[in-house]
Amino acid sequence: MAKVSMSPLAGNVSVATEPALWRDYLELTKPKVVAMLLLTAMVGMCLAVPGLPPAKAVILGLLGIGMQSAAAAVFNHVIDQRIDQQMQRTIHRPVAKGRVSTRQALGFGCMLMGLGFGALWALNTLVAWLTFASLIGYALVYTVWLKHATPQNIVIGGLAGAMPPLLGWVAVTGQLDPHALLLVMLIFTWTPPHFWALAIHRQKDYAKAGVPMLPVTHGVEFTKTMILLYTLLLVVVGLLPYLAGMNGVIYLVGSLALNLGFAWYAWRLKYADKKGLAWQTFKYSIWHIFGLFVALLADHAWYAVA
Repeated sequence: MAKVSMSPLAGNVSVATEPALWRDYLELTKPKVVAMLLLTAMVGMCLAVPGLPPAKAVILGLLGIGMQSAAAAVFNHVIDQRIDQQMQRTIHRPVAKGRVSTRQALGFGCMLMGLGFGALWALNTLVAWLTFASLIGYALVYTVWLKHATPQNIVIGGLAGAMPPLLGWVAVTGQLDPHALLLVMLIFTWTPPHFWALAIHRQKDYAKAGVPMLPVTHGVEFTKTMILLYTLLLVVVGLLPYLAGMNGVIYLVGSLALNLGFAWYAWRLKYADKKGLAWQTFKYSIWHIFGLFVALLADHAWYAVA
């Protein structure tokens, strides 16, 4: 859609473009976040079996997990629209700006939720209900309650975002497994330092919106200490898949390099901070989790064909 305005000077026409409606609906689903969740779910699927996972489980599993994750993102836009209107990072979101109405967004989210649940139900009831519980955990428990109730919001609420590897595993096998829980632990430990680095970078925004993120309630220096401690914990947790015999040397080397790199960023943030380092740490954490799950997948593939 384009808005055309005439200048008082003849012949001068300015055209201001607005995002296409489909782009707004795509933005509601947080596609980059969903893509990362699907990668971790895919790794869970692959690690669940010695060879390749069944095509039906992969297709319906990724479709269902993706739709349910996208639905949770849409509901997050609706619930957080007041906060989004007060934060520089989120002020231009479709619901916050009114380009998509609350009613339209809710309808879209419910459609995605229903279709995703149906796709997973066609695989097995356990993965369908576990994924639905993750949606509720993120969209309601975290967004509605925890986010505003405690500075430990991202620690407790991070469990919902850590579930996709387990969901992928259950989509293939139909049952829970301790090895799948190790994958959940990796993301669960990674989430707080990842998000707190962003919270330091956007501390004023969160304070303005009245969201009790750790840098707002306990200060930046305390948050830096917690980031460092969690990254050191992540180094230890990262060893568990190898020690449990789930993965081999390829994963061990990759995870150590990535986790120690994250800890190095956290150490610099705590003891040698400079302008923009919190944002750099946040960006590294995204590539870190991507690389960690690629290492898991590469290790599994190597030993599967060896």
